[in-house]
Amino acid sequence: MNNLDLAIHFFLQLAVILVFCRLVGLVAVKFGQPQVVAEMIAGVLLGPSLFGLLMPETQTWLFPWDKSQTTRDTQSYLFPISQLGLALYMFIVGMEFRMDIIRQRLRSSVAVSLAGMAAPFGLGALLAWFVHGHPELGLFPAHVPLGSAMIFLGACMCITAFPMLARIIHFKGLAGTTMGTVAIGAGAIDDAMAWILLAVVLAKLENDWSHAWLNIGGAVGFVMVAFVIIKPLLARAEKRLIKEGSLTETGFVTGLALMCLGAWWTDYIHLHAVFGAFVMGAVMPRAVMSRDLISRIQPLAVALLLPLFFTYSGLNTKISLINTPTLWMVCGAVLLAAILGKGVACYLAARATGIPNREALGIGTLMNARGLMELIIINIGLQKGIISEGLFATLVVMAVITTLMASPLFEFLVGKRPRETFSDATT
Repeated sequence: MNNLDLAIHFFLQLAVILVFCRLVGLVAVKFGQPQVVAEMIAGVLLGPSLFGLLMPETQTWLFPWDKSQTTRDTQSYLFPISQLGLALYMFIVGMEFRMDIIRQRLRSSVAVSLAGMAAPFGLGALLAWFVHGHPELGLFPAHVPLGSAMIFLGACMCITAFPMLARIIHFKGLAGTTMGTVAIGAGAIDDAMAWILLAVVLAKLENDWSHAWLNIGGAVGFVMVAFVIIKPLLARAEKRLIKEGSLTETGFVTGLALMCLGAWWTDYIHLHAVFGAFVMGAVMPRAVMSRDLISRIQPLAVALLLPLFFTYSGLNTKISLINTPTLWMVCGAVLLAAILGKGVACYLAARATGIPNREALGIGTLMNARGLMELIIINIGLQKGIISEGLFATLVVMAVITTLMASPLFEFLVGKRPRETFSDATT
């Protein structure tokens, strides 16, 4: 496909994606689901799971997709653009992140994170041990050792959908509250650790530990540089970047450039761009700079670019691969382990650190949403030959169901109280 054909397809794809996401959103809101969940579902429906099943030729024409990546197709541009949208959004989340609450509630954030990792990781590892011991199920390829299988499935169980968690918190007006900030802080730690665990698995399989050390060392070094060097420099430069109470074009470009550098570095060390963008957002000076950056970035990122991220992930998802009773039983076990391990453990950890009951229930519910960060990590697992297509589809179902559960379960357990009742004053 030449550049002109790619451009023609892109604009038509964009129109279809935006309209379809909005239509699904109109239905989703009637069931108490935020727009982000609608976008996740819409992305899956536009892929081979529904559109490709009902109208395979039309779907292939609209979204040309070559899994071998030997030709230029939808992946050539949809992936990098979707990553830009995701990075911009996480940059906004970082700027809304309340470091003061994290400092006050550091014990709670760490406890929730550790509990939300340890319990589901243990259950996932145990399930992998059982599945690996029954090779007739065909869920792990023969060349994958037991240790790698246990670490990978454990990492899949303990991950939280960091970007989706951020959007659900924003949708419910919880940004800047104790509940929202503790959940975001714990979710960031969980996801970072899950990606490090993935690096360990790949290192074991490839017998090359250089990437794993780059992943861990690069992440620690990046956070230190961001908070120790970049944050003070930005604080001193802020006055020169503001004119007449507004951010200058130079200031706007500076913010965007730093976001891109952060996203590039964490992608380069195989941690994922969302973490670099989030950290750069967290070190931005508050007040005028953050306010103007958010107001100028948010409309484009949320309305236009983020739906592309969900669509891209959905185009590579085929739920129909779960086609036997045994796989559905495994799917049920995975789902049960995921819900009990993550939600219950995070609730208990929050309560143990002094967070009120309703807020703790909210944190446990929010942390259980896995969304498409789960899809990203299992797509890597599938591409690297760590898991079979059957286990891949099983984990997709788990990601979708846990995310669908988050909002209604939150309303049921916590209620629809106004944002003010969830402020840091409650703690």
